[in-house]
Amino acid sequence: MPTSLVTGGAGFLGSHLCEALLAKGHRVVCLDNLETGSLANIEHLRSDAFSFVPQDLTHHVEIPETLDFVYHLASPASPIDYLRLPLQTLKVGSHGTHNALGLAKVHRARFLLASTSEVYGDPQVHPQPETYWGHVNPIGPRGVYDEAKRYAEALTMAYHRQQGVDTAIVRIFNTYGPRMRPHDGRAIPTFIRQALEQKPLTVFGDGSQTRSFCYVDDLVRGLILLAESGEHMPVNIGNPAEMSLLELAEAVVAATGSSSPIVFEALPVDDPQVRQPDITRARQLLGWEPELGLEEGLRRTLASLEGDPARA
Repeated sequence: MPTSLVTGGAGFLGSHLCEALLAKGHRVVCLDNLETGSLANIEHLRSDAFSFVPQDLTHHVEIPETLDFVYHLASPASPIDYLRLPLQTLKVGSHGTHNALGLAKVHRARFLLASTSEVYGDPQVHPQPETYWGHVNPIGPRGVYDEAKRYAEALTMAYHRQQGVDTAIVRIFNTYGPRMRPHDGRAIPTFIRQALEQKPLTVFGDGSQTRSFCYVDDLVRGLILLAESGEHMPVNIGNPAEMSLLELAEAVVAATGSSSPIVFEALPVDDPQVRQPDITRARQLLGWEPELGLEEGLRRTLASLEGDPARA
């Protein structure tokens, strides 16, 4: 039975990863300081094969049992969180990544860094291949997250090249699904909450800016495939089906049957105008591509809310 450590394992994405690893027969150690994660996300996972470590990864961490994989997901991930927690975001990207890599080195474990499409910033190359170095404002309000992840990538490659740690880097594009917090601040949970409450859906700018939305099950499948591969260089994992935020708002209104109108608000500073992954490497190296379309993904996300209207 392989053992996997998942940092940030009580968060939206981390809890789904823990669930998938348990289903594969792994023993799972979930580490989280619950700053943005929740025990409710992992309550159903409690078993002899699952353990929870309540700890801040920016402090020294020791895991006594042998580890085969370290999945490093710990970080605030939505603008509402990293704008509220700028220093913590920078610390977990630097000190936290250093500590997670140290664990992988000590245990001779395969290490996977959950990086982000935000390393491409407001891209001038479209769609974005892994060879693109990005267009990021390091001193803008979003820079705390963008640069934390760019630093984490550099640190991961340094550990691989100098220390011989077996590392992988995934650049995650917009992901959605059950267990996203309704006040997460990201587009899909915000639109769903507004639609279900029959309130206006707030679209920033004129809604022409694009994103590519990947259902969480597809994303997690890609993470595990990459961790189990021998690849060291970054790999994009995301859905290349690009759509505007106005089109997304209209899709959520249709999926919920809401009568909510769509209203427009000022565009945030440094908000990317386009975002679409080039997944050629994921297809070639991992045989991975997304399987679930937006309509079915929204249906599953909405179905998960039926017994728990306070959460998305």
